[in-house]
Amino acid sequence: MELNFKPILTVPPDRCREALTFGLPVAHAAYRVGGGPHLFRANMPVSARGGLMGLDCAGFDGRGQPEAFCQEVMRECAARGFTGLLCDFEGRPFPLLEEVLRRLSALFRNRGWPIYVTEPYGGCCETVRVLISSALSGGSLTQRLSEATERYGKDRVVLAVERVAEDFYLPSPDGQGRPLTRQALRQTLEERSPSVFFSSELCAHYFTYMSRENGAHFILFDDAGSIRKKLQVAARLGIRQAVLSYPQVDDLLEELLA
Repeated sequence: MELNFKPILTVPPDRCREALTFGLPVAHAAYRVGGGPHLFRANMPVSARGGLMGLDCAGFDGRGQPEAFCQEVMRECAARGFTGLLCDFEGRPFPLLEEVLRRLSALFRNRGWPIYVTEPYGGCCETVRVLISSALSGGSLTQRLSEATERYGKDRVVLAVERVAEDFYLPSPDGQGRPLTRQALRQTLEERSPSVFFSSELCAHYFTYMSRENGAHFILFDDAGSIRKKLQVAARLGIRQAVLSYPQVDDLLEELLA
C-alpha cells in the first residue's frame, strides 16, 4: 500500500537504531513524568536526535507545579533536536498534566511543533492532536473515527494503530479478551486450521474454535492486511496521520510500506 503520509513510529530506546532504518518519523518512548513533577529519561543512544519526545505518566501522583517541568521538557527538546511531543497518558486525566499540556501547547505552537495526546486529554486545549485507538472488541471503527472527527475535527484526529491478538471466551459479557503472543496465535492457527474471516466493522480477522477444557473461543487478530484496512478507513474520513508502535509491527512494516 502506498501511503500519502508517513506514520509515526513509537520506539523504545533499545530499538531506536533499527526503527530509524525505515525512514519514518520516530517518537522516542524514553521519557516519563516523575514525581515533582520532573522529567525522567531512560538511557538513550547518544546519536538519537530529532523526531518527537515520547512521554508517559506511569506511576505519577498528579501533584506539583507545572512551570519547572515545562522548562525541563523544552530544554530536553532543544538538546535532542525534538520537534514534537507524543503523550501516552493512560487513566483518568490529571488537572496538573492538562495545565502542562496547555502551557507546552502555547510554546510548541510558536515553533510549529505538534503535540499528540490520548483521548482523555483531548479537551485540554484546541491545538493538541488526539490519538484514537484502532483496537475494538465491538462496534465499528468507521463509526468510532467519524464520531471523533465530529468532536475534534478531522485535522486533529490521529489513528493510533494497536495490533490486536486476543482470545475471548464465549459468551464474553465484559468484552475482555486474553492477549495472545505472536507465537501463541501462530500455534493456534497451525493446530486448529480454522476458517478465518474478516470483520469490516472491526477491521480485523477472526475465527472461532471449541476447546474440551473451556468451551467456545473467539480469536480476534491483526496482520498487515487488516492494519492496511484500518489506515484506509481513516484516510477515507480525511484523517491523514497515524501512529504505530514499532515493537508491535516490526515484522509487518516492510509489507505495510511496500
